[in-house]
Amino acid sequence: MSGHSKWSTIKHAKGIADAKRGALFTKFIKEISIAAKMGGGDPNSNPRLRTAILKAKAASMPKDNIERAIKKGTGELGAATYEELVYEGYAAGGVAVLVEVLTDNKNRAAADVRNIFNKNGGNLGTSGSVSRMFDRKGVIEYDAEKVSEDEVMEIGLEAGADDIVNEDGVITVTTDPSAFEKVLEALQAKNFESLSAEVSMVPQAYTAVDVDSAKKVAKLLNKLEENDDVQNVYSTVEYPDGFDPDAE
Repeated sequence: MSGHSKWSTIKHAKGIADAKRGALFTKFIKEISIAAKMGGGDPNSNPRLRTAILKAKAASMPKDNIERAIKKGTGELGAATYEELVYEGYAAGGVAVLVEVLTDNKNRAAADVRNIFNKNGGNLGTSGSVSRMFDRKGVIEYDAEKVSEDEVMEIGLEAGADDIVNEDGVITVTTDPSAFEKVLEALQAKNFESLSAEVSMVPQAYTAVDVDSAKKVAKLLNKLEENDDVQNVYSTVEYPDGFDPDAE
């Protein structure tokens, strides 16, 4: 568990390099655009758009970028046409992998994802083969050195959070998806700077791997995350102590 929590956070936010932040913003732009296209550009009447904007703000995405993404979705800045796809498969060591894609070219995305799995010791499965191993939950993460655990706990639980854990220097707030927005807004109202905030697919159980398998899994997950069409990557991996997946 700690391996997943710790490294997903570091990957998303702790000292994100400019290139990675740019890639993250690109993903947010697509998410905001598709939400605006499907439900309109007013976040007050579009819950999906509201959540996408909250996530972008939690990662310090500039307001101008957010507004441009909304206009792209509503067609004011040229229409954005994206399809949502989900791929399921396995990495080395029997690690389950769930890949969410937002793409303007379904065939390219399918070929790229399959290629990444095949070249990195993984294999794609059928629809539903691994999704049943995950639960959809709201996850908000904070640097324990920058915010008070007691305050996060008090505000989070009062706003409806399910659980709050401090592990590896990261405070993780978990919510039901329906309570995510309310909890995040309550914490943001206190000006706590989050490392990441998203409605995520959380594994029901984790798969511990040895160092050899860990290297293969990390390479597969990193290649998926680097792909422009890939929006989110979730896995059941639990890396060995001291293993750095970003070094792979």
